[in-house]
Amino acid sequence: MRRSGILMAVSSLPGRYGIGCFSKEARAFADDLKAAGQSIWQILPLGPTSFGDSPYQSFSTFAGNPYFIDPEALTAKKWLTRKECESYDWGKDPEKVDYEKLYRSRFKLLRKAYKRSGIASDKGFQRYLKANRYWLPDYALFMALKDAHKGASWDCWEKPLRFREKEAILKAEQKYAADIEFYEFLQYEFSSQWKKLKQYVNHNGIEIAGDIPIYVAFDSSDAWSHPELFEFDEELLPSAVAGCPPDAFSVDGQLWGNPLYRWDVHKKDGYSWWMKRLENCFKLYDIVRIDHFRGFDSFYSIPYPAENARNGKWVKGPGYELFAVMKKKLGERQVIAEDLGFLTPSVKRLVKKSGYPGMKVLQFAFDPREESDYLPHNYNSNSVVYTGTHDNDTTLAWYQEIGAKDRRFAAAYTGIPAGARNKDIPWYFIRSAFASVSDTAIIPMQDILSLPHKSRMNHPSTLGGNWQWRMKEGAFRKSTVVRLRKLTELYGRHRSRA
Repeated sequence: MRRSGILMAVSSLPGRYGIGCFSKEARAFADDLKAAGQSIWQILPLGPTSFGDSPYQSFSTFAGNPYFIDPEALTAKKWLTRKECESYDWGKDPEKVDYEKLYRSRFKLLRKAYKRSGIASDKGFQRYLKANRYWLPDYALFMALKDAHKGASWDCWEKPLRFREKEAILKAEQKYAADIEFYEFLQYEFSSQWKKLKQYVNHNGIEIAGDIPIYVAFDSSDAWSHPELFEFDEELLPSAVAGCPPDAFSVDGQLWGNPLYRWDVHKKDGYSWWMKRLENCFKLYDIVRIDHFRGFDSFYSIPYPAENARNGKWVKGPGYELFAVMKKKLGERQVIAEDLGFLTPSVKRLVKKSGYPGMKVLQFAFDPREESDYLPHNYNSNSVVYTGTHDNDTTLAWYQEIGAKDRRFAAAYTGIPAGARNKDIPWYFIRSAFASVSDTAIIPMQDILSLPHKSRMNHPSTLGGNWQWRMKEGAFRKSTVVRLRKLTELYGRHRSRA
């Protein structure tokens, strides 16, 4: 089954209130995807973002980001007025998310909606609370306590709360009851709006591919409420954290700082926490891309605390067993294995045994000194090809910055003529991806629009200035939609042929 799609974060959608959300602009984007003959809309994780604004460092692996709640849907319910929604400063640049202004304003607006909602008497809300009692009470209390502690990480809270002593938790639930219900309200509204949007997208013949980060953030409801699942010491601080070893691109490696799993504990109870996590993902998405798939084979463990990732070691992960349990408990599901980076023979065996398609990225392909697995003529059909990912520069910027030999090789391979216009250059790579034997081709929206470096989504291992890009309203022009559709049909990826 040949198919194609676009990678576009929800936050990158255009709209009136500072960040993309589950709004009419999201439905319009789905309409454009349909008109372009696409089958997949790939997004980034939907969780509530913490310091640094990364969707890969979330306060909860189960919760949704309140920023994505559409204010206009709340005005339709008479919980807000248009004047109130427009009374805040959401930022001046329509092509950039201003997270500081969002943080200062969005929750004030949402609290007004909550106070007018009368949500406690809503039967749908009560059903939602019951259906999500595994994680929602812990998350709502966690967020209420963070507010009470001025945003401080849970390891800085007083000991009875940090250790979740029963009496302290009961007192906190009573003291912060209204705040807890506010965060429950946000999750109910997020879930309701997302279900409606997903239904609309699916009705257009488009599946949503979502991301599940392998790790959770230390400052998260998950780590606070289930410390037994992580490598913590007696003071509930990490004994080791996640990252990547030094390589040619980073002499210090990458120190991610996420707590590591106690895989022996997960194994003893049949990976129940993971099964709940994955089940939740498959409710949100039609296809799940599992980030850092190689970490299930072996993961890099860095002693805590550490200034860099130089002194870590590789430790064996759960391997195929977790996915065998998943297939037994949840059935066969659509999964993409993010298998980028240095792959050992055992990692390759795990990907092959799982049966899940791995990833191919064209920007990694064009080194004339050696044969690359990322060159399209080396692909197998059970793979997903990208021109680049959210961690890469835009293809136009990348092409302009690579060395002369690499650029000549890429031009010769993709057929880029001398003097090609900047707006056309990414399309030669899009064509190569679509022409490949990979069953699935997914292109970042920035490449569809031939955008420069300033539209890059993320610079790995940097803090600040990331996750900000937004598509300008009207940028996905009809001419571009038609161009994409023609290419999609030419290479047999049109959704009507799926």
